[in-house]
Amino acid sequence: MNPVQPGHDRLARRLGTGDAIVIGVGSMVGAGVFVAFAPAAQAAGSALLVGLALAAAVAYANATSTAQLAAQHPSAGGAYLYGREELGPWWGFVAGWGFVIGKTASCAAMALAFAAYAAPPGWERPIAVIAVFVLAAVNYRGITRTARLTRIIVAVVLVALAVTVAALLVGGEPRWAGVAPGAAATGGWYGMLQAAGLLFFAFAGYARIATLGEEVRDPARTIPRAVVGALAIAVAVYAVVAVALLAVLGAGGTAASVAPLADAVALGGWDWAGPVVRVGAAAASLGALLALIAGVGRTSLAMARERDLPRWLAAVHPRHRVPHRAEVVLAVVVCLLVLTVDLRGALGFSSFGVLTYYAVANLGALRQQPPHRRWPRALQVFGLLGCVVLVATLPAAALAAGLGVLVVGVVGRWWRLRMEAR
Repeated sequence: MNPVQPGHDRLARRLGTGDAIVIGVGSMVGAGVFVAFAPAAQAAGSALLVGLALAAAVAYANATSTAQLAAQHPSAGGAYLYGREELGPWWGFVAGWGFVIGKTASCAAMALAFAAYAAPPGWERPIAVIAVFVLAAVNYRGITRTARLTRIIVAVVLVALAVTVAALLVGGEPRWAGVAPGAAATGGWYGMLQAAGLLFFAFAGYARIATLGEEVRDPARTIPRAVVGALAIAVAVYAVVAVALLAVLGAGGTAASVAPLADAVALGGWDWAGPVVRVGAAAASLGALLALIAGVGRTSLAMARERDLPRWLAAVHPRHRVPHRAEVVLAVVVCLLVLTVDLRGALGFSSFGVLTYYAVANLGALRQQPPHRRWPRALQVFGLLGCVVLVATLPAAALAAGLGVLVVGVVGRWWRLRMEAR
């Protein structure tokens, strides 16, 4: 792998542990907490709690692999870099391409989720486009501005979720019998696995920390702490919200709702909490979108450095020290998706790309030697198997679309290498 030249091609190390945790939490506690439980309940009913636990377990295994690799390879690129260094260029490309296509779809999903809560009827897509351009402009100005804004957004989201859960459990009429996984389970083991795959995308935000590895101070110490810390916070938040939803709406009501938290709050006596849910959902979506733009831009930078994406995307802004061309192109592509796709389709496609990315990360971590190992290999084996199983049980349309786009990328790289060899 070609070394990154010092000077203007290098990103600045400005983020501490707290900043990295906040960016990770901002990515995970995003729109998923407001929209992901409905499709998960459709797949598994009340057994979505089992799916949530399985998704969290696979996410933890993947997080330890990511942290272990990031500590050894503290440069921009995440699993794209790790795959290249530990397994070879083709594995790195598969990881990077999976991340870029999956998280580009996630960007569109987050923008659409924001607009669903914040825009007047009929204005959802134009407002989503505006949100993408505004947050891309924030990222363009530098990573410390991204971290500061993410802190504010995370605080707003956590306060809103606290109020929402209180409204459900105190202002509403919770029925605790409906919380048990067997109370209204549907779909059997396949449904639970599909629910886990749909919920998994919500936990994938710790990858943002790894893709920012070139901008973190003391990465060998900071990245492992930040990855595990951010994941622990996100799992706790999702578990509390899932239990509250099932207690108030039940599995059937959760599955039938487009905005389950808003519908659950509406059943209680706290009328003022409805706007709080909308503000929290809008802020969560913006926080996830902000961190996603940063992460995809830096993976694109790493891929462009190796010519797996057009080389001109590798430019780093001389003043703001960000991959400005990659982020501008990303913003344009996301806006096109916002105008053409729906939210649920974007979520399934995103899960395919992200699970592909982490499968390669687990393979790379298995290859690391003892001086760089922090967790046992059994965790990486579990993470790899978990990724494969969850991909296989995704909805058929998402699986087909993901495989198609992945093949297009692989064929495109093969053709480029063939032309260069001539």
